[in-house]
Amino acid sequence: PRIVPYLDMPIQHASDAVLERMRRPERQKTIREKVARFREAVPGVAIRTTCIVGFPGETEDDFQQLVDFLQEIQFERVGVFTYSPQEGTRGALLDDDVPEGEKLRRLEIVQELQRHITAERYESRVGTVAPALIEAAATPDSPARARLPWQADDIDGVTWIDTDAAAGSIVEVEVDEVVDDYDFTATYRRTLLAAPSPDVATATRGRALPMLASIGSFGR
Repeated sequence: PRIVPYLDMPIQHASDAVLERMRRPERQKTIREKVARFREAVPGVAIRTTCIVGFPGETEDDFQQLVDFLQEIQFERVGVFTYSPQEGTRGALLDDDVPEGEKLRRLEIVQELQRHITAERYESRVGTVAPALIEAAATPDSPARARLPWQADDIDGVTWIDTDAAAGSIVEVEVDEVVDDYDFTATYRRTLLAAPSPDVATATRGRALPMLASIGSFGR
């Protein structure tokens, strides 16, 4: 319970041929097996990944393998980028043979696919009860802004909660709905961990973070 059930697992591609040219150690089979193992070990885990389209030598078949794999695995979030040579990398020595217009076409296809996948994954969270970290307290013009366990800072959206809990608090909420594709609204249930007072926060800064009480031994 001390660890957020969120993994950032950059696969970069799903075609074995492209992964080999990238000098990546994984292959589609091993990626699939790892995702299955993570999901079995941590029910409800959110997995984010990144991938590149238009890497040198990427064929239409390679690209379709990536699309099919993303459709199969259903990651919560995917960051997708078009390839561009980076000085000092092995890839920069390869012929950048995928036209820029084709890179952008492939980028748009993956982004649109993932938009639908993320919407479905997020809809499955509606009605669940989860902890939320209050990032900004409510104001007269806005409810409190928070993040749920599957929302990484500054990249996965936020959650809006009608509560007077202070910033830094961890509260339990029931997820109400998805708004603007990537954000949520939620209903406050109770406070799990109150924000430390300013004096305590100042005294402990750089030495410790507030944590939920341990429920057992995790080794030493």
